[in-house]
Amino acid sequence: MLLKVLSEASGVSGGEQEIRSIIRQEVSPYCDEVRTDVLGNLIVHKKGEKDGPVLMVVAHMDEVGMIVAGFERSGLLRFSKVGGLDDRVLVSKVVQIGPQKVPGVIGAKAIHLQQPEERNKSIKIEEMYIDIGARSQDEAEKKVKLGDYVSFTTGFEEIGDHCFKGKALDNRVGCFILIEMLKKNNYPFSFYGVFSVQEEVGMRGAGTAAYSIKPDLALVVEGTTAADIPEVKEEGHVTTLGRGPALSIMDASVIAHRGMVSFLRKLAEEKGIPYQIRRFTGAGTDAGRIALTREGIPSAVVSVPCRYIHNPAGISSFKDLENTKKLVEAFLMNLPEGGFNDEGIN
Repeated sequence: MLLKVLSEASGVSGGEQEIRSIIRQEVSPYCDEVRTDVLGNLIVHKKGEKDGPVLMVVAHMDEVGMIVAGFERSGLLRFSKVGGLDDRVLVSKVVQIGPQKVPGVIGAKAIHLQQPEERNKSIKIEEMYIDIGARSQDEAEKKVKLGDYVSFTTGFEEIGDHCFKGKALDNRVGCFILIEMLKKNNYPFSFYGVFSVQEEVGMRGAGTAAYSIKPDLALVVEGTTAADIPEVKEEGHVTTLGRGPALSIMDASVIAHRGMVSFLRKLAEEKGIPYQIRRFTGAGTDAGRIALTREGIPSAVVSVPCRYIHNPAGISSFKDLENTKKLVEAFLMNLPEGGFNDEGIN
């Protein structure tokens, strides 16, 4: 199952080689041009029946994770975070390190050794380490190196009512949808697909790709927060599992192009695709960097809701995934030749 392969592949920001290789192999038979740029973005060109507005569809392929930052004489590893990880979710998680995927476990002082005041505080990353079973620093350094990336080993699995769990759903769900779009034919216009790098550390790859391609408009396909859990009031849910793709009006990085958002809403309503509006502005996406490239690029975001985002495991809905795929395909098939103005189609 492609989604399982994508979810379980390693690809911490700056170390996307494995996930890029998988995607390249998957899309190459269906694309007219496939290249990797200096930063590591995988850029493909899909020819349509005719040339029109230059469209770039973007899904970042990197994931949050960690990096080896030091060694203890005992053989334990010190590490730093890459991207937005919550310290509280790290202890006892199983991880894999470096290209050899050396297994390890994130450890900390056991609870029965903690002082009473320590038990009332969250464990900070400075108090954690990775245990790879090495008996000394020399032994550890033979297995891993400073700067090796560390990723979680969560297995992908179908669970519950049309749901699935796995790691890196932000943004392997977006990669899956873009791959599926590239496998189809008979699009009216040509477009570029970009599997971008380093989104989790500042949307870096998307900016260089947009500068190179010079698109007239861009559509970002993402995995986004679903906080529909008991302790969060409904207005803070951001998105809700099972209610369809989420459209962003604005977030911390971008105000989406209103004409594109209006067009996406109209398409969804005409084709009976359920959708929702993303209701939180505290995070950003590749659209924030793309929109500010060169003279500015009209950009919009379509997202698949995901619970427990930026954690070792998340949960998403197959129904949301399928409906997001339908909406992105409808956008590609009905892209207006004249592009968009602030209200909709030119």
